[in-house]
Amino acid sequence: MKICGVEIKGSEAIVCILDYNDGLFTLPDCRVRKVEFDKRNNTGDIRYFQSTFAKLMADYKVESVVIKDRPLKGKFAGGALGFKMEAAIQLIDGLDVHTMSPQEQKESIKRNPVSVDFSETGLKIFQEQAFTVAYAKHMNIQYPPQPEA
Repeated sequence: MKICGVEIKGSEAIVCILDYNDGLFTLPDCRVRKVEFDKRNNTGDIRYFQSTFAKLMADYKVESVVIKDRPLKGKFAGGALGFKMEAAIQLIDGLDVHTMSPQEQKESIKRNPVSVDFSETGLKIFQEQAFTVAYAKHMNIQYPPQPEA
């Protein structure tokens, strides 16, 4: 199953596609590492961003997208543009999109630690959060969290 992890930072959606088959992870080569939102013209650009992202997911046959949650307020709060981008991704027809909180991500990684050092993945350092959220989503599918008694 191919999952695309997304971290939205500023005007960019940083992506990492992670495939999991028969207990093995692969990182398929991807033509882009981030999809940028051009801020000059809001209406057309949000549609352009959405269609560009949808085309990327279709080209790589991505079955699910997981977006790293950002706080609504406080020091690390996401900006308005980031939430527009998130909504545009969530509204893509036929694409299974979820968000994952940092707490959920940490719990998943704690239960199922990443078995390879990030530097050995061949990804750029700025893709680490997108990779981690995609990995955590895969682990939650393979080994669902147990409900607390």
